[in-house]
Amino acid sequence: MDSVNNKIRQLAFNSANNNNLFLIDIIFRGTPNNPVIEVFIDGGEHVDANVCAKISNEIKTVIDGEKLYKSYRLDVSSPGVDRPLIYIEQFPKHMNREFEVEYKKDATVKKIIGKLISVEEDVLTFLDKSQIKIKFIDIIKAKVLVSFNQRR
Repeated sequence: MDSVNNKIRQLAFNSANNNNLFLIDIIFRGTPNNPVIEVFIDGGEHVDANVCAKISNEIKTVIDGEKLYKSYRLDVSSPGVDRPLIYIEQFPKHMNREFEVEYKKDATVKKIIGKLISVEEDVLTFLDKSQIKIKFIDIIKAKVLVSFNQRR
């Protein structure tokens, strides 16, 4: 089963890459006779249902053609806002949004909540009480904070 999962993982990676996207995660669950494959993709732009369907069809064509599974469910989607961003290319589309960022500075771990105001090469700038520049390599975890603007 591991060799089949590795084949599907590589297939999902290649399909995402060929469509200028990146594979965020792939989760295999369910039972051996009826597996569920969850593929999470993202890109520099918004990933919509049409893009997810295209990736799904590419993966499904190989799974079915090579008869990797008799019965399975394949779900392809973009990651939810609760998932941390893991590629620097994910950040620009979230410009001017609030983030919770955990990062290394010297020998300590720091945490800020700030608005992303720029992405330049490998440096992200957040606005908290002041501007904070953080190298992407120093980021441990960065999540977009969801805001619900209430209208009265």
